[in-house]
Amino acid sequence: MNAEQLTRLFEPVIASLGLECLGVEFVASLGSGLVRVYIDVEGRHVTVEDCEAVSREVSGLLDVNDPISGRYTLEVSSPGFDRPLFAVAQFARFIGEAAKISVNLAVNGRRRLQGTIVAVDGDNIVLAQDGGDVTIAHSNIEKAKLVPDFSAIDPAPKPTGAKPGKGKKNS
Repeated sequence: MNAEQLTRLFEPVIASLGLECLGVEFVASLGSGLVRVYIDVEGRHVTVEDCEAVSREVSGLLDVNDPISGRYTLEVSSPGFDRPLFAVAQFARFIGEAAKISVNLAVNGRRRLQGTIVAVDGDNIVLAQDGGDVTIAHSNIEKAKLVPDFSAIDPAPKPTGAKPGKGKKNS
């Protein structure tokens, strides 16, 4: 079973928990494979409890359906700052954001591209790169993720005034 098939298997049970299955990464290896499930929820951050609930449900689904031969590790994760992008709709949601994309077949002589997502045209992603636009077929994308702009994130406010327990002594 591949990552797309696992995503389709997991989506209904994850949706029943009020969460969205963004996608699944499946890495098969000789000793032990890895199944990483990315979840999201609109309007709030993904919690540890969300990950635990999805892990329980998906684990049960994997036990019943047994789609993976051999040993594997199941991980459930929020998308994080460098959010992976799986579906065309996810690229559309992040138009204007920077992304790194690895492709199976080279585009303009390159297998790794980085630029701003400027449009989604059917099943094609349009990326602004090096002063021009590059069109990438979604089916050619091996892996994609957003590039976080940490400069746009406000640092935690610094405390002002006296530190607790370090005030003036009354004399």
